[in-house]
Amino acid sequence: MHLIALLLLTHTFVLSVFASPVVSEQQSLQVILSGHRPPGLPEYENGENPPAEDTEGWIDPRLNGGRFIDFTTKKFGEPLNVIISSLSDPFVLEEEGFRIYARSIGYFKECLGLHYGNIHEADLGDGLGRKEEHILFRQHYFPIFGSCWESLRGGHHFRAWRQNGTLANSGAWFIGASLEKDSSKNHKIEDDGYNLGRDWFVERAAMGSHWSGMWWRADVEWRTGLMPSGNKSINHGIPVDGRVAILTVHRL
Repeated sequence: MHLIALLLLTHTFVLSVFASPVVSEQQSLQVILSGHRPPGLPEYENGENPPAEDTEGWIDPRLNGGRFIDFTTKKFGEPLNVIISSLSDPFVLEEEGFRIYARSIGYFKECLGLHYGNIHEADLGDGLGRKEEHILFRQHYFPIFGSCWESLRGGHHFRAWRQNGTLANSGAWFIGASLEKDSSKNHKIEDDGYNLGRDWFVERAAMGSHWSGMWWRADVEWRTGLMPSGNKSINHGIPVDGRVAILTVHRL
């Protein structure tokens, strides 16, 4: 009897050691075939985190199916790398006030009011789906025709959308800023142009600015994890560092 009991215990131990890996492999195969992600693996890749909740002054578009990359083509887009929080001065949150503020940090409307290039769309998760850019401003090199010079020689520019739908009516401005090449290069983005364009916008906002008798200065919060880093889904295949600047613009 003792020998039989010992044999049964040995058999049970062997099964416990060698059975688990076999079951695990079968489960992994089922996961691969079904397309489901194995438990414990992260849902997001390339530095992106789950949608941010309880943010002040803006709402993460991903909570309602939006994203931090606009739609330049069917497959690719440009990063929405700056947010002007709705905690900012109310004047800046209105379209006309925002245009005046943009002038104070070195941008102006397009040359002679004429648009060049594609119209970009963005889904801010506010219930309005993909909507066309509200504003496109270019670097204003000098008075009168300063933005016309940008159209020729290249420089900084940005597109802006306001988050104002019923699902996310924050009133914040979502901005895609970049640095582009001259017209002979068909205004393609410079190497590292998305990061450089964002930084130029942010540096001037944080430094302080004025226009038409009004003065502003912005506080800056840097966020990571809102969009992937690298060049996944990014237009022209230009990598980004994945950082988004949250600006709160104060009127002085």
